[in-house]
Amino acid sequence: MRPFARSLRRAILATSALSMIAFAPAAFAQEAGTTDAGDNEIIVTARRRDERLIDVPVAITAYSGEALAKAGAIDITDVGQTTPNTTLEVSRGTNSTLSAFIRGVGQQDPVSGFEQGVGIYLDDVYLNRPQAAVLDIYDVERIEILRGPQGTLYGRNTIGGAVKYVTKQLPEEFSLKIKGTLGTYDQADLVVTASAPIGDLLRVGGSVARLSRGGFGDNLTTGRENYNKDVWAGRATVELGGYGAPVLIRISGDYSKDKSDPRGGHRLISSLLTNAPVLDDVFDSRGGLDDPKQEIEAYGLAMNVTAELSDSVTIRSISAWRKDTSATPIDFDALPGVDIDVPGFYFNEQISQEFQLLYEGDRLKGLLGFYYLDATADTLFDVRIFNNLAGLTAFTEADVDTQTFAVFGDFTYDFSEQLSLSVGGRYTWDEREASILRQNYLGGGSPVFGGAGVAAGAPGTNFEGKRNFNKFTPRASLSFKPTPDHNFYASYSQGFKGGGFDPRGVGVNAPAAIPGAPTDAEVASFLSFRPEKVESYEVGYKGSLMDGAVNVALAAFYADYTDVQIPGSVACTASGLPSFCGVVSNAGKATFKGVEFEGRARLGEDIATAGDRLTLSTAVGFIDAQYKKFIANIPDPVTLRPTPTDVSDFREVQNTPKWTASGTLAYSTPVGDGDMSFGTTLSYRSKTHQFEIPNPYIDQDGFALWDASLVYTAPDDRWSLGVFGKNLTNKEYKTSGYTFVNVNPTTGAILPGPGGLPTSALGREGTLTAFYGNPRQVFVTGTVKF
Repeated sequence: MRPFARSLRRAILATSALSMIAFAPAAFAQEAGTTDAGDNEIIVTARRRDERLIDVPVAITAYSGEALAKAGAIDITDVGQTTPNTTLEVSRGTNSTLSAFIRGVGQQDPVSGFEQGVGIYLDDVYLNRPQAAVLDIYDVERIEILRGPQGTLYGRNTIGGAVKYVTKQLPEEFSLKIKGTLGTYDQADLVVTASAPIGDLLRVGGSVARLSRGGFGDNLTTGRENYNKDVWAGRATVELGGYGAPVLIRISGDYSKDKSDPRGGHRLISSLLTNAPVLDDVFDSRGGLDDPKQEIEAYGLAMNVTAELSDSVTIRSISAWRKDTSATPIDFDALPGVDIDVPGFYFNEQISQEFQLLYEGDRLKGLLGFYYLDATADTLFDVRIFNNLAGLTAFTEADVDTQTFAVFGDFTYDFSEQLSLSVGGRYTWDEREASILRQNYLGGGSPVFGGAGVAAGAPGTNFEGKRNFNKFTPRASLSFKPTPDHNFYASYSQGFKGGGFDPRGVGVNAPAAIPGAPTDAEVASFLSFRPEKVESYEVGYKGSLMDGAVNVALAAFYADYTDVQIPGSVACTASGLPSFCGVVSNAGKATFKGVEFEGRARLGEDIATAGDRLTLSTAVGFIDAQYKKFIANIPDPVTLRPTPTDVSDFREVQNTPKWTASGTLAYSTPVGDGDMSFGTTLSYRSKTHQFEIPNPYIDQDGFALWDASLVYTAPDDRWSLGVFGKNLTNKEYKTSGYTFVNVNPTTGAILPGPGGLPTSALGREGTLTAFYGNPRQVFVTGTVKF
């Protein structure tokens, strides 16, 4: 369904969402804030109900809003540095698209048709697409990271885990908070938050955020800043009831507009055609593509309602509508000329509805639920390869519709105060409908992006199809608590990620009984891929020792990962012209074995003065992630026909370092009537492969980052002033990249050309570009509360 034909449906979707929000039955349980009644009493909602962190038989890391503020956390990617076996990064070539991996499972391709492997939730609303999912941290109650498949309670596309971003509930009294930040690279942030009661039951509030920073480098061709930040954002909330009332209605809306300049990559080799040298500064770029104008806009409405029908029965409803649009120019080759330039548009929209019925008795507790999602994701982009043939453009429009229904339940039965059994299951009906158009143009770009190109022949793909995927995902766990402060558990869980159609696939290249003339069925088979599945086994221990002075969480896991979807893009020939083609298949089977440890120890109190405290928090993750099968089509040396070949010995699990570790030393002491807090964090990640095929240019060797903070908080928390340093050693490290060079199809080894440089697989300049994590940043933040 083309965008022009979809506009009516979008209007209907928006109207339907608003109607559903307006008339949704009362039913959403208030999210409990992360509290600290002693070091042991952190409350989370990993199982969609309020529980002590120590009681939950799930590997989970929780960050309170206060802890994030004292660490100077900027956006959601910051928590990935201190969470075991977790990678949260800004996607390549973007400023606000999220790439998330947990325990070896994830997805970094943002094109419609590909699903995430880690679910991102904003106040329990699932974000269906990764665009605009790099959530800035302000007015946050807590962030929870659940590791391992969460298919029972959170559904499809949480096979690696889930990240939950929970905003604060409005206070009962009038509140005004102003938070300002000034820092290096012209950082200047301002967040104003206000709320007020209207009568005894009604409260209104909201926040406005202006987040800006100069670039870490420059685009030497366009004159724009590179890696800058230019964001306006806001949230508004209306609450009725709560705070002891049996009903809470929470209506919230959020909006963000990101007008940051395009993020350009850094070339790792000199250009093969024009001999442009490698730039000295890794944050500088020289890509010439500057159209369309970069802009990302995202907004949504949600209505969360709870009604306590009795002491033991509660009903919840979560209704939501979200929409985001992105215009982005990505210059793959990072050169002034048009070698591989990709202007793109993303249009995403979703409505969702969830109902839950919760029961809490003396021995039995749990919930039953229903979930519905209707989402559209449209991606339009040119691939301009002008250096290969004057004005050659491969235009793609991929429109993907998703409809999902699910019913689920999860119950815990306490056989005694020490022994409990939890069982749950979810059945999902998943429908994917795709419309994919692939058309070559000569003489310039496609008309969609203002080009003057003329259509060259018939479309390489003109496909419309639909597939249904149904799946039952169970979960079971057994917990033994010899005392309330010790929990030994064992669990089993399943998860799955939806199948679909390759949005970059070229239908005319489909294997066919009549070569060059594939049937509709042959094209559908060629473009489609199946869901991928994970079965996970986990044993763990959570405990509070020495009267709460030491808290530990230890988990060991094993997972079978089957039908692994391997999305990719390679140089190819389409209708006799050099082009850029998708190669997606369920090529892989992998196993993951690992151990995770998290601990917090109170090293001392009243050390130098009465009331001071020294604590050490640690996190260590180890994962042995290996492909057991990886089928690639390798040309036969004699016939040159593609032959399915297992190349698992030469492939790596991407974005999954074997070791992740962090340690945070924190000291707090009274100063006058206030409090001074000092914290310093050292985090480490071992070697990371950006793709399944190892690449010595863009893969990142092991590295460490050092952060520190010093915060003074006045009496009664009326104001605070903090100094923060990020990446204090100014470590350069790669987070992602693009590669289009020739490699050995079996081993993946890069094939050298003249002078030892790689040879180009697409375009003539040779594309090996990298994107980097933030350099050293120092900033001061002041907060005033009224």
